[in-house]
Amino acid sequence: MPSLLVTSTTSAAIPRGSIRVSVNGFPSFLPKEVDKIRDPFARDMAKRIERLPVKISFSTSSIMSSCVKPLQERGTEPVVLLHGFDSSCLEWRYSYPLLEGAGIDTWAVDILGWGFSDLQMLPPCNVAAKREHLYQLWRKYIARPMVLVGPSLGASVAMDFIANHPEAVSKLVMIDASVYAEGTGNLAKLPRIVAYAGVSVLKSIPLRFYVNSLALNKVSLQSSWDSMNVGRLHCLQPWWEDATVDFMLSGGYDVRNHVKQIKQETLIIWGQDDQIVSSKVALRLHHELPDSTLIQIPGCGHIPHVEKPELVVQYILKFIRHE
Repeated sequence: MPSLLVTSTTSAAIPRGSIRVSVNGFPSFLPKEVDKIRDPFARDMAKRIERLPVKISFSTSSIMSSCVKPLQERGTEPVVLLHGFDSSCLEWRYSYPLLEGAGIDTWAVDILGWGFSDLQMLPPCNVAAKREHLYQLWRKYIARPMVLVGPSLGASVAMDFIANHPEAVSKLVMIDASVYAEGTGNLAKLPRIVAYAGVSVLKSIPLRFYVNSLALNKVSLQSSWDSMNVGRLHCLQPWWEDATVDFMLSGGYDVRNHVKQIKQETLIIWGQDDQIVSSKVALRLHHELPDSTLIQIPGCGHIPHVEKPELVVQYILKFIRHE
């Protein structure tokens, strides 16, 4: 577990969204299993999660959308942190306090269909819906060009967003980016009943633990177990299976044609020991992006912002500040 030194500054408070706190200090909408998580950084960030109403065209009512937002409005260039496939804003539990402590207006946003938003109405969770949801959240609550940060599949989410709303993004950061996949491939052709069976396996503890061990490089069994519990928490939401099946059958993200069209200055961060997306992809991405910088982190796996948060934040801050 990283040891983080965080400083803070103060300014005008941002109005809070919907957050009812239970007796243990966590928002009442989080699964009760959150209290079993031992990682103090995950526990602290979970207590910061709130839901903001986001109005979208494909629903008659607003979606109460989960995120962690700045406690204070400092007027700096906003940094918006996405997460990877089937994850949540808790993925940023180590890096978020460092960015915030550096005086950056930082948002950690749950992508529609994952995380802890209220999806009881079962909205569509395909690519177009995820894009509109992120845009409407940005338009209502941020409303100025942002530094968009996408790890793993979150890089595809970011790239798709920029292709449709370039005015909303000033700079792009991609971390161990998964941007060359052909969507969900043959999974999109599965009969719905088979898709539900597959998704139920996706949240199983053995599979989650195995994937977590691949994603992290040389961590203790206890740390890997707790990280698995953090990464699996959102799967315990009652609508998680429906949202995930909807995304799977929709075809998912295919942003290969967008890569060379990205005009924003881009920082590519990559763990050299990534066992999920080869570091060779980093070199290809760097070559195809016209205005990009590549930084590779030795001794690091697929999620550097979890394994090496101090380094990742250091690189992001230098990129933002042009140092």
